[in-house]
Amino acid sequence: MIKTTTETPWRRSRRCASGACVEVARVGELFLIRDSKDLDAAPLAFSREVWEAFLAGVKAEEFGRA
Repeated sequence: MIKTTTETPWRRSRRCASGACVEVARVGELFLIRDSKDLDAAPLAFSREVWEAFLAGVKAEEFGRA
């Protein structure tokens, strides 16, 4: 399990108005994702390669719109 601390640099989108958002942090070579409504849950962890593939898919609109 990935341990995070209060020093972990979590970031969320500026478009997040409700406070119920996905947050992202980089810890070493891992990219972590968590739900801001459940800070006690373990974050998901991804390698740089997987994270960059995900971002490329978002930019290419491969996942559709909500």
